[in-house]
Amino acid sequence: MKTLTLQLRKEDPTAADSVQLMDELSSALQAITGDSGVASFDAADVVGPAACFVVARDEHGNPLGCGAFRPLQPGVAEIKRMYARHGASGVGSALLRFLEAEAAALGYQAVWLETRLVNRRAVDFYTARGYARIDNYGKYIGNPLAVCFEKQL
Repeated sequence: MKTLTLQLRKEDPTAADSVQLMDELSSALQAITGDSGVASFDAADVVGPAACFVVARDEHGNPLGCGAFRPLQPGVAEIKRMYARHGASGVGSALLRFLEAEAAALGYQAVWLETRLVNRRAVDFYTARGYARIDNYGKYIGNPLAVCFEKQL
């Protein structure tokens, strides 16, 4: 079995590959949850010295997934737009490790994120990687469809 060689790099969230990956994510979320998540994301939030947008590529430079974080509150970054193309085994984990390391290097003590309870694959993914459920924050307070998680860095 061939081992996938991944290249993870900070990239422009408005570049064509980035937009394509996020469009695929939006379609998948719409199908799973009935909400594309687009209203909860602004590309400008993940650009700048306290934020990060990353694309995972294979050895040929083909995009396989993306993820981002933005500053949420002092010491806390929020993970956004996590996506790995179907069949791209290990890409999601690699993206998440990259984002966690970047956030820690920038001085964040924790990362938070939101997903939907109905998105069992995402809930199980984050739980398996050490994320603990927290009270819903921000715009997710009072939303029974949302579930929020935290990981201390």
